[in-house]
Amino acid sequence: MDLSTNFMGLKLKNPIIPSASPLSYNIDSVKKLEDAGASAVILYSLFEEQIEHETGELDHYLMQGTESFAEALSYFPEISDFKTGPEEYLKYIQTLKKTIDIPVIASLNGVSEGGWMKYASLMEEAGADGIELNIYYIPTNINIDGNAIENLYIKNLKAVKSLVKIPVEMKLSPYFTSMSNIAKKLDEAGADGLLLFNRFYQPDFDLENLEVVPNLVLSSNWEMRLPLRWIAILFGKVQASLAATSGIQNHLDVLKVIMAGGDAAMIASELLIKGPERISEILKDMEKWMEEKEYDSISLMKGSMSQRSVAEPAAFERANYMKTLYSYNK
Repeated sequence: MDLSTNFMGLKLKNPIIPSASPLSYNIDSVKKLEDAGASAVILYSLFEEQIEHETGELDHYLMQGTESFAEALSYFPEISDFKTGPEEYLKYIQTLKKTIDIPVIASLNGVSEGGWMKYASLMEEAGADGIELNIYYIPTNINIDGNAIENLYIKNLKAVKSLVKIPVEMKLSPYFTSMSNIAKKLDEAGADGLLLFNRFYQPDFDLENLEVVPNLVLSSNWEMRLPLRWIAILFGKVQASLAATSGIQNHLDVLKVIMAGGDAAMIASELLIKGPERISEILKDMEKWMEEKEYDSISLMKGSMSQRSVAEPAAFERANYMKTLYSYNK
């Protein structure tokens, strides 16, 4: 059974890639992911804040919308709270490349246009096979329009692409006015892959202490419907590889991503709950399902459920909204 796929030009033995999570914090756990069948691994993020804590450009973005409240920056973790510093991150890539045989995709997380981007080339020098660029930005300033936000993503992508030769994957949020258009612009700007979607973790309220507190909730299966829909819509319209993240839990979820038109399925929450060995179980179930349905390779099913391939393309658009509402019976 041929489970191989091509993601951003990287030839992978299967479409399952553990996404950035605590499982990539140490070599032993990454090795377990590889042994369980992971085709590549995305490392935990190196944050701009770890590289440039005191630059004016970074402060500009961090303080937008806060009315310059001094406590705004104090909410950030202390530098000592990060697992590693920038130099240690690069050394970790070097050591990991000597230990495992699957591709290593480094993750660079930032927002401003600054010197932190040089670490993309340093990651490449350290041996990274690709880079995930994560522009995690919440535009709270009411005076910033949508074009400015889109241009920020595009300029940062072009800046990183100019520094490296290895493929760069853009991790996107779903909160753009026109998802199809921004995907097209990033594709034209050189993105080798589009990862749908970044989870913007929402804060919670502590009513006893009257504080806003961080609250990490692992993804649920229903969350994969949003990336699944947009991969199906974008398939065949962009050159960049497409991948899904959030809510992927079993073999059917991975197969759905492929049939929508994706090249890879990123998994984190399921592995954090059940352990790295869950990958091998999913792969076995994929092979069993494919044998029963008489598929020799996943390439035969890729895009078969995309918008351009299904009998009712409107199922991905407004018509689905109305049909779904009227299909509900108490």
